[in-house]
Amino acid sequence: MSMLIREPSVLASFDTPHRIWQGIPGIARTRGGRTYLCFYSGGIKEDYGNFCLVQRSDDEKDYGKPILAAKKEGLFRCFDPVLWTDPRGRLWFFFNVMPGEEVYASVCEDPDAEEPVFSEERYVGRGIMMNKPTVLSDGSWLLSIAIWSHDLAPEFRAGTLTEEDVPLSYVYRSTDEGKSFVRIGGADVPERCFDEHMVLERKDGSLLMLVRTRYGIGKSVSRDGGRTWSLGEDSGLGGPCTRFHIRRLRSGRVLLLNHVNFTGRNNLTALLSEDDGETFPHALLFDERAAVTYPDADEDEAGNIYITYDRERGAFAASLAQVYECEREILVARVTERDILAGELVTEGSYLKRVVSKLGTLAPEHGDPFADVQAPTEEDAEQAALLGRKLVTGKKN
Repeated sequence: MSMLIREPSVLASFDTPHRIWQGIPGIARTRGGRTYLCFYSGGIKEDYGNFCLVQRSDDEKDYGKPILAAKKEGLFRCFDPVLWTDPRGRLWFFFNVMPGEEVYASVCEDPDAEEPVFSEERYVGRGIMMNKPTVLSDGSWLLSIAIWSHDLAPEFRAGTLTEEDVPLSYVYRSTDEGKSFVRIGGADVPERCFDEHMVLERKDGSLLMLVRTRYGIGKSVSRDGGRTWSLGEDSGLGGPCTRFHIRRLRSGRVLLLNHVNFTGRNNLTALLSEDDGETFPHALLFDERAAVTYPDADEDEAGNIYITYDRERGAFAASLAQVYECEREILVARVTERDILAGELVTEGSYLKRVVSKLGTLAPEHGDPFADVQAPTEEDAEQAALLGRKLVTGKKN
C-alpha cells in the first residue's frame, strides 16, 4: 500500500486546524520560480503517527494547503523529509520511516506543471536521511544516510536493528541520475548525535563531511570519492547540537547556516567562505530569537538564496494550553551573497523572518489530545535536552 496521499479531500485532514505542532522543514526552488516546502507533524510530539507534508507557492507568500502527504498506517512514523531539485530540474521528495530505518523517495518530473505529479515512493536505502544530496564534479550524486548510534530513539528501533547496521555517517552514490543507489562508505565522528550530515566537494576533489555532534559540528574527509573516511574530529565550527546546512553556491563560495554566538538554539546566521570552507568571515544574522532551528536552503538560477527553518515547534508539551504558548511557525528568508557580505539586507527583494505556516487553535473535533497523556517525566526532559528542544513547562520563554 502506498504511503503517499494526494487526494485533496483526504489531505484536508492534514491541514493547519488538524496539526498540534510542526517543524523540521525543507525547501526547494524550481527552474520556473516555484517554491516547495516540506515539514512534518502528527500526534502530540515526534512519535508514532508522524506524517510528512509538501506545500508550494508561486508568489513566495501563499503556500496554500498540503498537496502531498506521506504517512504509514500502524505503529510507524514518517519523518525528517527532504526536498531537492536535481540537475535535470526534477523535484525529489525524500522521507524516512521508523521502525525499519528506511529512506524512500518520490519524484516529480515537472514541478512547474499546473498540477505536479509525484511518482509512487520507492526504497532508497537503510538508515536516516536528513539533508539534500550533493552532486559531484563527475556528475555522480552522494546521499548522506546515517545509521544512528544504537542508544538513540531505542523505542522506535528495538527488534529492527541487525548486525549489519553498524552506526556510521554513510554516503550512498548514484551514477545513473537516481535510478539506483549504492552505499559506498561511512565516517565515524566521535560524539555524533543524530548525524544529520552533509558532504561538500572541495576544489582539490576531496570530500568534506560535516556531522552534527554533541559539541557542535564534527568533520571527516575522504580522498577516494567517499569509500573511506578519515578519523572524525571537531570541525571548530561550533553550534548547539542541532542541524546546520552547507552548500557550494553558483559563485563558488561556500554557504554555511549555523547558530553563532548562541545561547541555545538562537542566532541563526548565514556565513560565507571564500577559501573553500576553511574560514567563514562573512556573516548575516537572519533570526536572533530563541528556538529557531533546523535550517535548510536552496539557491535559484539568479543567485537568490532561500532559507527555511522552524520556530517554537510545540512538541514536548504537557497540555494543549502549553502547546498554544508556542509560536509553531515555519519561516522563510530570501537573501543574496551581497547581503551576507554586507552583514545586512542590501538587495531589493530580500527579506527575513517571513512566516509561511503558523498553527492556531486545534479543530474542536479533536477534543483534548492530552487528556490521557501523563505529565512529562524526568526521562522526557532528558530526551528533550538531548534533542536540543524546549520542554514546555507552562512558562513561556
